[in-house]
Amino acid sequence: MNRAILSPSLAAVLMAAIAAAGCSAGNAKTKDQANGSAAIAVAPVAAVERPLARFIRATGSLMADEHADVAAETSGRVTATPIERGTPIATGSPLIHLSATETDAQLKEAEANAAQIEARLGMTSGGALDVNAVPEVQNAKASYDLAESEFNRIKSLLDQRVVSQSEYDQRRTQMEASRQQWEASKNSAAQQFQSLQAARARVALARKASTDTVVRAPFDGVVAERLVSVGDYVTKGMKVAVVVRINPLRMQLTIPEQFVSAVGVGQPVNFEVDAYAGRSFEGRVKFVSPALQADQRALTIEAMVPNPKGELKPGLFATARIEQPARTPGILVPAGAVQTTAGTSRVYVVTGDHVEERIVTTGQTIDELIEITKGLKAGERVATTNVAKLADGMKVS
Repeated sequence: MNRAILSPSLAAVLMAAIAAAGCSAGNAKTKDQANGSAAIAVAPVAAVERPLARFIRATGSLMADEHADVAAETSGRVTATPIERGTPIATGSPLIHLSATETDAQLKEAEANAAQIEARLGMTSGGALDVNAVPEVQNAKASYDLAESEFNRIKSLLDQRVVSQSEYDQRRTQMEASRQQWEASKNSAAQQFQSLQAARARVALARKASTDTVVRAPFDGVVAERLVSVGDYVTKGMKVAVVVRINPLRMQLTIPEQFVSAVGVGQPVNFEVDAYAGRSFEGRVKFVSPALQADQRALTIEAMVPNPKGELKPGLFATARIEQPARTPGILVPAGAVQTTAGTSRVYVVTGDHVEERIVTTGQTIDELIEITKGLKAGERVATTNVAKLADGMKVS
């Protein structure tokens, strides 16, 4: 029997051809399987259009409603510090006590000087001046009355030619001198009264200096800092404590120029802070700046925020939303329908048995819905399940 023997080169060619055929068959089979594979299941939902409450988003910081750097109003050595950082205080509560030895002595001296002048004028403490009640004025008035009486008597005797003209002139001169003395005593009393006024002013200053040895809180609040200790010597005007009022708080926000007309006093503000993740706080616009910041082209506003429990602290960074008065229509889809990658958002619009990829621009989020501001029309259906598995043109069911 004759046998056909293939050369090695021909065998290699045949094997390559068989392999190529097998690959072609395999690729065809894979393609057929892809074309005949089950479509991806999606849950299409139609985009809806409805009026939306618009919000202005802004950032800012919380501040104390009042912040006072409390300073000493007189000099002295610190003898007591009844407060510490975080101490709640009421208006007028003592913050720092200073030595009162020197100021008390000055007050007693001033009061003694004023009392001395009052006694000289015949006045009671704090009374008003009655010139005719001053002892010196009364004495001068009595002398004048006597001289006037003598002069009138001599004048009648002169008319009867009982006394001489020279005696008459002498009595008249005495009467005039007494009158001048009386007027001088009244002027002197008025001058002494002015001295008394100055002495009383010194008493008031000394009394204030004595009172100022206790540095007191200017308003209800909390001590933020105590800057002196017992034994320190403070001078007038030296800062000794910091007091803040944290209920309510102020929230200062910066509003972009295009939203200036939409912001007004009384509008509600919702905001969040990083310290309380997931919690929302509320406030209300109280102050609106009359001018924009020229360097930022932005408007500064302040909102008052209730803080009865003291949870919020001055200095916290806040992200706020301010509701605009007018409602405008917006297109909403479920948030799960939007896939965002590298800052680009897309949805898949279901058209027949396949999907079409759309690049969209998103707006605000409302509960589990998200606004589409560009790239989608109301009524178009978008896929809401298996979104991550989809691609443009894929078959879906």
